[in-house]
Amino acid sequence: MSLSIIMPCYNEKLTIESILTRVRNCQPDAELIVVDDASTDGSKEWLQNHTTIFNFHLICHSKNQGKGAALQSAFPLVTQDIIIIQDADLEYDPHHYPQLIKPIQDNRCDVVYGSRFLTKQIPSSSYLLAYLANKFLTQLTNLVTPLQLTDMETCYKVFRREVIQSLHLKETGFGIEPEITVKLAKQSYQILDIAITYNPRRYHDGKKIGIADFFWAIWCIFRYRFLN
Repeated sequence: MSLSIIMPCYNEKLTIESILTRVRNCQPDAELIVVDDASTDGSKEWLQNHTTIFNFHLICHSKNQGKGAALQSAFPLVTQDIIIIQDADLEYDPHHYPQLIKPIQDNRCDVVYGSRFLTKQIPSSSYLLAYLANKFLTQLTNLVTPLQLTDMETCYKVFRREVIQSLHLKETGFGIEPEITVKLAKQSYQILDIAITYNPRRYHDGKKIGIADFFWAIWCIFRYRFLN
């Protein structure tokens, strides 16, 4: 089964070359779609000059809309059997791709989530609040759906193409994570958690998700479970 990789990018000039190199070292022939969400740090210009070198299709938003909007721009364009989401920072390592896509290739599930919380990795003090917030959102999702996930907010979500293209998505920001998850649950798709390693970055290093996104995620969990 063939692979498509979607990479949203917003102001990731410091890491974009490194992550693209890692992706291509692991998957030299996979379809790669990068969506620049109106970066202001030179990321867009760098990407425009390196589409051939790294062999990717580039979509450029004229204004910043959010991660959800970036994903929604790319989902209809993918042509391969399996889709994986890859952030443009260095928190998630593409060497996990083979283990993430194998359960789908083996017809064991429809979707795979790469879980940061299935390992014995102890969160650093700078990551502790985000860790606790993620655990809370995951448990809340499990409470209102039949799912038994360990990491709902993970970037590493892997889908059969027809699965993700069957969802009618609305969220333009980080609310896309709970929206996707709840809608997968409502359609009874089989989701499997696979352990991954994780290298969290701090806010002064460019991390973008914040406290407002936490409360919006709670709203999205209830909205897409009970109201939509």
